[in-house]
Amino acid sequence: MRRLLEGDVGSGKTVVAGFFLLLAARNGLQSVLMAPTEVLAEQHYETISRFLSPFGLKVALLTGNVQGNERGEILADLRNHKTAVAVGTHALIQEGIRFAKLGLAVIDEQHRFGVRQRAALLSGKVKPHLLVMTATPIPRTLGLTLYGDLEISTIAELPRGRKPVKTFWITRAREEEILRHVRDKTSSGEQAYIIYPIIEETENLDLVAATQGYEKLKSGIFEGFPVGLIHGRTAKWDRDRIMRDFRDGRIRILVATSLIEVGIDNPNATLMVIEHAERFGLSQLHQLRGRIGRGEKESYCFLFGDPTTEEGKRRLRILAKTTDGFKIAEE
Repeated sequence: MRRLLEGDVGSGKTVVAGFFLLLAARNGLQSVLMAPTEVLAEQHYETISRFLSPFGLKVALLTGNVQGNERGEILADLRNHKTAVAVGTHALIQEGIRFAKLGLAVIDEQHRFGVRQRAALLSGKVKPHLLVMTATPIPRTLGLTLYGDLEISTIAELPRGRKPVKTFWITRAREEEILRHVRDKTSSGEQAYIIYPIIEETENLDLVAATQGYEKLKSGIFEGFPVGLIHGRTAKWDRDRIMRDFRDGRIRILVATSLIEVGIDNPNATLMVIEHAERFGLSQLHQLRGRIGRGEKESYCFLFGDPTTEEGKRRLRILAKTTDGFKIAEE
């Protein structure tokens, strides 16, 4: 198998992967599931372990953070076939990692991996089955161009009980009102993201940046609230800790850049404010919005943007009108 599985954010791709991992194990084969970030790999590890532990299958987590004796034990178990499934980052395809009988490779968020990384998985003597998954739906014609070596399967619907995220394009004048609404909702237990397009303000870009926005919000409207900040320059250890604190509810409001575009699954996050929304591309905005609405509560995304071009205005109108990733991909 060489297959691309595309399905909108939250459509159940991980469940499909879980069935394949089980099937491989029942046929005496080992599997790997590769994710682009440690946080996403950890989430997959928890989910897949929950799926597979009733079947008595051993699942291991291998990321750059796993070192020393623990790492040695995991590698030995992969070589001796004591481990059925290894979940991790590209650490899984580094030198010195040997599998007894690798039969299946699953790659999540395919667009975050290079062609060479994909090839490295398939370069051994045994050629494993390959399932790559993406939540960035692409029109079929474009899909064949980008992934000509893969069959394409599509999940076109969302799980039962999932409500579409209500999206509003808001002018700057209503910012205070919206932030008060976010404060009220988060004080009653829900969680929110506030997204900025850049990390720090620069002379030539008149944008409110994440660090300045964070300071202003923390000492202003969200004073006394547990607010976190995360961006590309946040040290790796800090980043993992902040993501974990947000996932576990210790941080109520997460101020971030587009770093969180992929793979945080927090069903309690129901609100998102995107500052300078016109600075993001359509699929990026759709991916960001996909971080909320993952539970059964009503979720709201507020786009603050003053686009100066007709194209910029059209982008925000499309996003406010539909949550269908395939329609957005066609646009």
